[in-house]
Amino acid sequence: MNSKLEIFWLDTKRIHVFRSYGSKSRAIARIWGLPRVWQMALGAESAYIVEVISEKFDKLSTEDQDKVLLHELAHIPRNFSGALVPHTRKKKGSFHDKLEILIGKYHKL
Repeated sequence: MNSKLEIFWLDTKRIHVFRSYGSKSRAIARIWGLPRVWQMALGAESAYIVEVISEKFDKLSTEDQDKVLLHELAHIPRNFSGALVPHTRKKKGSFHDKLEILIGKYHKL
């Protein structure tokens, strides 16, 4: 699926997904990166964790769940550094425009 969506930079072996229960957060899902300083301290490679908040995520349709997961994956930069791409970036293009392109490609699968 990575190649069809043209998200070839994602190393799926270093992306982990967890389900949380009992969160009071308004978020449906979150992504966590492993920053460079932690990588150096732990002697680890860059990695990401996608956390879905069960109470909110499970109520969504399958299509909306897929959109939420794609949204979180879109936060992973092309260099897979452990950093996260923010929603707004100066002079770098719109995160949401790029997300809509990704979702459009997903619908064509």
